[in-house]
Amino acid sequence: LIIARSITYAQRMQRALSRAGIRCRIFRAPRDLTSSGCAYAVELAPPDLSAALLILRREHLDPVQIYLPQPGGIQEVPL
Repeated sequence: LIIARSITYAQRMQRALSRAGIRCRIFRAPRDLTSSGCAYAVELAPPDLSAALLILRREHLDPVQIYLPQPGGIQEVPL
C-alpha cells in the first residue's frame, strides 16, 4: 500500500503507474494506518513496489507512507 495525502494525489499516482503498465487500485486509507483523515491508499502487487517508487519519484509524487503485507498483518517501510 502506498499512502497518498489526498484523492487527487492518489489519482495522479494511479495514472502514472497505469501508463507504466503497473496495475493498481485506489481506496480510502484505513484509519489505523494514517493520522490524516483524508488520505487514500494505492494498492499494487508487492513485486511492483520498487518500479512504482521510481516512477512516482520521477513524477514528483512522493508517498506519505508505504506498507507491505507480512504474515499476520502489514509492516511500514521506511521512506
